[in-house]
Amino acid sequence: MTIQIGGTILDTDEEGFLLDPAQWNREVAEIIARSERIEMDATRWAVVDFVREHFESRQTVPEARTVLKELKTRFGPQRATRKYMHELFPYGYGQQASKIAGMRKPHKLMLDV
Repeated sequence: MTIQIGGTILDTDEEGFLLDPAQWNREVAEIIARSERIEMDATRWAVVDFVREHFESRQTVPEARTVLKELKTRFGPQRATRKYMHELFPYGYGQQASKIAGMRKPHKLMLDV
């Protein structure tokens, strides 16, 4: 599969995950989010941006519990729950937030909530 932006073609796996996270930008994120039927808002962008920052500094995708700690810091305890994360990303953090953030498909089940 591929994503086309202007004249640039980005390769994805069969589920739509980017094969090269370095090709990601916010325009790519918006395209992926639309394909997932996700409307990006400030909280979803905070999660996606945190995933990108974590990846760029550690070369790994953060586990869901790490993202929940970050949500608690930024938005308070009411938004730092697995239930709230599921409201943001109904098919799971690992399946949707990571995909929108331009990550390769996660292999760890610990990413999902």
